[in-house]
Amino acid sequence: MYSSSSILIFTDLDGTLLDRDTFKFDGIKTFLNVLKNENIIIIPNSSKTKDEIIEFNNEANFKFPFISENGSIIHNLNFLSEEFPDKIILSKNIHEIQIIFDKNINQDLKSKCKVISGLSISEQSQIFGLPENKLKQVFKRSCTIPLKFEGNNEEKLRLKNLLLEIGLDFKDGGRVLNLGDRINKADAMKKIIQMVKKKFKTKPKTIAVGDSYNDLEMLKNSEIPCLVKNDKFVNKDLKIINLIKSKQPAPEGWAEVVKLALEKINLKE
Repeated sequence: MYSSSSILIFTDLDGTLLDRDTFKFDGIKTFLNVLKNENIIIIPNSSKTKDEIIEFNNEANFKFPFISENGSIIHNLNFLSEEFPDKIILSKNIHEIQIIFDKNINQDLKSKCKVISGLSISEQSQIFGLPENKLKQVFKRSCTIPLKFEGNNEEKLRLKNLLLEIGLDFKDGGRVLNLGDRINKADAMKKIIQMVKKKFKTKPKTIAVGDSYNDLEMLKNSEIPCLVKNDKFVNKDLKIINLIKSKQPAPEGWAEVVKLALEKINLKE
C-alpha cells in the first residue's frame, strides 16, 4: 500500500531493467528486494502486454501496479489504495485503431507495414528475440498492433505524421513499431501521480527509467529521469533536465542509475 514516504519508480523493462538479449535480471534481484523493503514502489511501464508483465511481476515477486502497451492501460492501481480501481483504460481499443488506420492510410504506406501476428512463427520469434512458447503472450493485445516497417526513414516519418493527424501514433521500440492510440507512457504515469496526489494530499517523489526513444516522454515528466545505456540508441542531443545516465547496460545499469537517483532524493530532504 502507498504511504506518504513512498517513492514511485516508473520503469521500462526490455533493455532497461531486463537484459536486452536474455530478458534476465538475476544480477539485481537482491537490490530489487532492498527497494521493496524500503517502501519504494516499482511500476513497470512497458510496451509489453498485461500477460507478459504479470509473468515478470511474478518472477520479481512484485505486488505493484503496472502499465501495459505503451501507456494504454493501468493495472492493479488498487494495490496502492483500496479506493482506486484495479484497471484504467486510457486508449482506444485495437478494433477502433485498425478501422481508423485502414480508412485513412494510403495503400503505398500500408504495404510497408507488415502486421507481425500474420508472419510465420519463425519470423515472429526472430523479430521479438523470443522462443515460440513466449509468443502467445506477446499477441494478447487490447490496444496496440506490432508492425514490421519495411520502408525507409523518410517513409517512416511520413507515416508518423499521418498517424498523428488522425489521432493515432506508433512507438518505435527498436525491434518493432507498435501502432496505437495517440498516447504514451507519460500519460499513464501522470494519471497515477495525479490520483496519488489527490488521495494522499502529497505529491510523490518520482523516478523514471528507460533506454530508448519510446521512454523519453516518461523521462521528461519525472522528477529524476534516468537513462540506461543502450548502444542502439543515439542520445547525445537529449535535452532532459537532471538526466542521469548509466555506464552499464541493463540490468546492472538500472541499479546504477536508481542508486544515484535515490541519493539525489535523500540529499534534497
